[in-house]
Amino acid sequence: MMLIARSHPKRLLYCCLPNLIAVRSMSLPTKSFPYKPPLWAKTALANNPRNGRLKLANLPTPLYQLLYSSSQSNSFISKLQSLNTTLFIKRDDATGGVELGGNKIRKLEFLLADALSRKCDSILTIGGEQSNHCRATAAAARMVGLEPHLILRTVKKKVTKNFANNEDRDDIGFIGNLLMDRMVGSAIYTCTAGEYGRLGSMQLLERVAAHLEQQGKRPYKIPVGGSNGLGSWGYIQAVDELVQQWNAIESQPSLDHIVFACGSGGTACGIAIGIALAFKSFERNAPQVHAVGVCDDPNYFYAFIAGIADEMGFVPPEQMTTEDFVRNHLTIHQGKGDGYAVATLDELEFTASFAQATGIVLDPVYSGKALYNFMLEMERRPENYCEKNILFWHTGGALGLYDKVDHLAINLSSTWPCVKLDVYGKYNGLDISKDV
Repeated sequence: MMLIARSHPKRLLYCCLPNLIAVRSMSLPTKSFPYKPPLWAKTALANNPRNGRLKLANLPTPLYQLLYSSSQSNSFISKLQSLNTTLFIKRDDATGGVELGGNKIRKLEFLLADALSRKCDSILTIGGEQSNHCRATAAAARMVGLEPHLILRTVKKKVTKNFANNEDRDDIGFIGNLLMDRMVGSAIYTCTAGEYGRLGSMQLLERVAAHLEQQGKRPYKIPVGGSNGLGSWGYIQAVDELVQQWNAIESQPSLDHIVFACGSGGTACGIAIGIALAFKSFERNAPQVHAVGVCDDPNYFYAFIAGIADEMGFVPPEQMTTEDFVRNHLTIHQGKGDGYAVATLDELEFTASFAQATGIVLDPVYSGKALYNFMLEMERRPENYCEKNILFWHTGGALGLYDKVDHLAINLSSTWPCVKLDVYGKYNGLDISKDV
């Protein structure tokens, strides 16, 4: 049995969906299972994963429908009610615990299976200072016996005390994902944004990999976000999972729009190509797929996603390039705002408002920015979304909120202040000194 949860501000209502998941027996995390692609993807994508797939994620992830209370005063809820829009949420923030949670572990099941098959002894990947991908990669690597090495692009120079010799040294701290990186014993290499821009992520990976090889190691290189032709199979499989869940809903609602954050392109590629292929095979109208880019610009992503699809062995229809196909089946919105991993007060207030309305926490770098900007899109073009069913694919990343505590506190402290209890009746707080 599997559960779809319908989230209400006051409660959760559950309905059961039969025959979607079997009991999962215990297995070693290093055990690789032969991978059988969905039938609709098997022939359309020629480069099927050859080295199997690990089973590290908690799958399938829940699918929630938000139910709104007419008495609830919340700007987010009001906007949806005004359009009579129904919002569903696919909870890929629930793919694992604090170490693995988020969209990246779906890709890592394929990438780490490949690393193990190649007899590598370490993993090398790259990302931002609060990279969810690097955190999940480091933890998953340790689970399968590989040594994690992370290249992190820092936001600014930070200096902390080296307690061993009482000297100052450059450091990046222990906040959010960084704490998890260090808890699992990652070797961390830092570079500035300027250094990252000068060499590029792939050249940085190659140079650090060469350094590790000189030390006798056999590193397996994973690009930013795990976004390549192998990792993106994780979201081909995720589309198959979603289709099964949606088809099992008794009321059989239409699926009109799918929305998610886009940071490196792999998740977007898997969902866009997967939805197009799956719905074509079912001879049904496909939902419009929306990716909200939190960095770079839409034209960059269209080209990059097309490159990933080519790497997967996708062959577009005659007289159409792969990029043409991607553009026909994916709308990419600009959601970078003030910059990658830079959250405005409006965006943070939206994230807090959403949590207070639903009990679901978004992150400030990806999912929060994506849904915030898509709500703006709905305001600009309400006719496209009125009385539609919209699925938001939550990709995780809540650990990134710890890096925004100072800004979040401005809103939360005034909206939901703490009240001191006075148990002695000394008029120093809420008086609860009398027996009841």
